[in-house]
Amino acid sequence: MLTKNHYRLIQSLNQKKYRQNQKLFIAEGVKVVQEFLNSKYELVYIFSISDNYVNFDHKFVRVSNNELKKISLMISANEVLAIFKIPEPKKIDYSELILAVDSLNNPGNLGTIIRLCDWYGVKDLICSKSSVDCYNPKVIQSAMGSHARVNINYLNLESCLKLVNNKIGATLDGNSIYGSDLPSKGILIFGNESNGITTQVLEKINLRLTIPRFGEIKQIESLNVANAVAVMLSEFKRRSIEK
Repeated sequence: MLTKNHYRLIQSLNQKKYRQNQKLFIAEGVKVVQEFLNSKYELVYIFSISDNYVNFDHKFVRVSNNELKKISLMISANEVLAIFKIPEPKKIDYSELILAVDSLNNPGNLGTIIRLCDWYGVKDLICSKSSVDCYNPKVIQSAMGSHARVNINYLNLESCLKLVNNKIGATLDGNSIYGSDLPSKGILIFGNESNGITTQVLEKINLRLTIPRFGEIKQIESLNVANAVAVMLSEFKRRSIEK
């Protein structure tokens, strides 16, 4: 039975401060919830119009269609909503290629980037502390469960850059990624959607890369950051398998 306490808890988790205080987040939809259920994320509650989750005993709350619509943070409720505990992130493996985002604001972009890390086998993603919360419901939906396989840390980027030799920045004034020697490890950094990489971080970068424009007029200013991540990770991984 859905209680007022359940409802208040779910509504509160739409806000970052309550997610951080309670160390909880929300996942919605059959595929997304199942990804977390199959992982090491710890389930707190699962609310569903279906009896497919009755095996979770006291953690399962049967709800009606109207109740699911009431608690859902999505425009269209999708069969199941679950609350999971936010785990402590693992240590970063600095011997591999690491992706970093600097002051990223858009939740959809971050979710897509988490999914791209999963696709290309990038195990560690570093977010600057000024970036959008990776447990924001819109990030969770966009990542489609890839949180379960990508280690995400919120850290001071300048401090992290001291731990690696290859500090690679995606910039508009960089060298073409297609004509540059690409290292197999280091930190590959992408900046804010509007302003790019912050000045403090940019000063620490020793390799600037860009995706060249091929159109005849070349008036477009930039790519969407998630699209840029896809192109660059594809090229990094292509080079790695050719070595």
